[in-house]
Amino acid sequence: MSAVPVLVSHALCPYVQRAAIVLAEKGIAFERRDIDLAHKPAWFLRLSPTGRTPMLLVQGEALFESAAICEYLDETALPRLHPADALRRARHRAWMEFGSGLLDLIAAFYRAADDDALGQRAQEIRTRFARLEAVLADGPFFDGAFGLVDVVFGPVFRYFDLFDTLGDFGFFAATPKVRAWRRALAARPSVRQAAHPRHEALLRAFIQRQGGALARRLQGQAAGLA
Repeated sequence: MSAVPVLVSHALCPYVQRAAIVLAEKGIAFERRDIDLAHKPAWFLRLSPTGRTPMLLVQGEALFESAAICEYLDETALPRLHPADALRRARHRAWMEFGSGLLDLIAAFYRAADDDALGQRAQEIRTRFARLEAVLADGPFFDGAFGLVDVVFGPVFRYFDLFDTLGDFGFFAATPKVRAWRRALAARPSVRQAAHPRHEALLRAFIQRQGGALARRLQGQAAGLA
C-alpha cells in the first residue's frame, strides 16, 4: 500500500474531480491512478463493490462513492469545508445532491439526438440554474466561503467551457450570480488542477462517440478549423 492516499480515477469522471479538489484543499499529498473503465483491472474489481470511480485507498481501506470520500476527508483533515451548524450542513448536503442531478441533465444534453431535443435539455439546465440563482450568497462561492457545495459544482461548470464553443445556449444569460460563481470556481487552483491534463480533448472525443446533435456540431467545428 502506498504511503500516501491513492485516488483511483477515470480521466473524465466528474466525481473523481470532487475527491481531487478536497484533497488539494486539505493540502494532502496523494497519488492519482487512472484506470480504463472498459477494461477494469482485477485488483480494482476486488476492492470496489460498485466497479465505479472514484475510489480512495487510505490506511489499508478502500473507500468508494465520492460523497463518502469527501465527507471522510472533511472529518479527518483541516480546514473544514462543511459548516459547523447542523442545519446549514444539511442544507449544503441537499444542494450537493442538486449538483449531482445537474450532471444527469448534462449527460442528457450531450446525448440529445437532434437540435429540438438539445434545446429542450438546454432549457432544463437553465431552469436549474435559475433555482441556484435564487439561493446563492453574495459570493464569491455558494455560501460565501469555499465549501463542499463548491467542490461539487466546480466539475459541473467545467462542461460548459466546451459547450459554450458549440453554440449560444444562453445557459448563464439570466443568472449573473451563477455566472460569477462559475468564474470564481474556474479560478480556484484546486478546481483547475482536479481535471485530467487532456480533459477537453478527451471530452470532445467522448461526445463525438455519442453521435448526437452536439457531436455533429463538434464535427462541423473541426471541419471549419481544418
